[in-house]
Amino acid sequence: MPVIESIRISRHRLPLDPPFVASWDGRARAHFDVTIVRVRDDEGREGIGSGDLMLGFAGHEDLFIGQDPTALDRHFEVLNHLQFHYGRCWPLDLALWDLRGKIEGKPAWQMLGGTNRVPVYASSGVRRDPGALAETFERFAEEGFPAGKVRLSATSGGTTPWRDDVQALEAVRARVGDRLKLLVDCNQGWRMPWDTAAPWQLDDVLGLVRELERLDVYWIEEPLHRADRAGLRALRKATDIKIAGGEMNRELYEYRDLIEDGCLDVLQPDAALIGGITGLRWIAAMARDAGLMFTPHTWTNGIGVLANAHLAASVPGLPFLEYPYDPPEWSPEQRDFGLVAPTVVDNGVLELPDTPGLGIELDEDALAVTRR
Repeated sequence: MPVIESIRISRHRLPLDPPFVASWDGRARAHFDVTIVRVRDDEGREGIGSGDLMLGFAGHEDLFIGQDPTALDRHFEVLNHLQFHYGRCWPLDLALWDLRGKIEGKPAWQMLGGTNRVPVYASSGVRRDPGALAETFERFAEEGFPAGKVRLSATSGGTTPWRDDVQALEAVRARVGDRLKLLVDCNQGWRMPWDTAAPWQLDDVLGLVRELERLDVYWIEEPLHRADRAGLRALRKATDIKIAGGEMNRELYEYRDLIEDGCLDVLQPDAALIGGITGLRWIAAMARDAGLMFTPHTWTNGIGVLANAHLAASVPGLPFLEYPYDPPEWSPEQRDFGLVAPTVVDNGVLELPDTPGLGIELDEDALAVTRR
């Protein structure tokens, strides 16, 4: 039986020129940071993961060294304790799935009982004026994506900022017609550390929802703070638009509560940020049993996209998976830097490789020159 021999963590920074102005930031990003986790067994195989920063993991390697790398449930318990006391170290779970696939000679999607083809939607990150947004979504439709996600004025607060965004949505709907499902992300579930604007309240969002109903929007994402379960439940009862959320919650039990309280139609946890693939298998099963949609958030980096895609490939009835894609400001090459080649889609479908594990191939030269 192989055992874990070492765990190594490296940090890398890609300069962004021009800076990337994400709608949820309110600030221009001049660089993009990526943390790479490598777990090696005593037979020379290496698993790779990434996604969060692994803060607080240093000094706890001994909890894994010498253990069976395929004992994923055991490792999940340790990582769950670590995230309570320190930081989110779930990228190690992804690396362990990659390593287990290499040990068993199987791709992760196959170990999970899935297929190798995952439909995806184009997830934009930049706010644009109506004409530019319409052009962007026209390109999404031409490239074969089944849906596209629009970002609203997440950081501005108050009741009026979204009115300008509705004009942009009107331009998009006029341009693409029914060729795309439109998804809308309010990013009210959480805030960046510097953003002190209050999240929207239910009364603020009801007016927005009426406009989105008129534009035949498929779902509205994180319209309220993550803790406002009463507001989410009331909003869900007030509209036929699907309510999505849960991308950055810290504890798995929160999804149980969101399901039991009837707060969401769409659950969006990210395996790189909470629970890993190991924990999110359970959340996917809970969502299925409750008749809800499960489709992960993926805005970390290329390794996070791949890991969530392997998980999504095993979810029955998954309509599509998030694919961060907003060139020229946010390209696959930027998102997936550190990989030999970016993960691309063909006609709205991401085809997962048959190689063992997650199918990650690192660009060691690129990582060497960006190492911090």
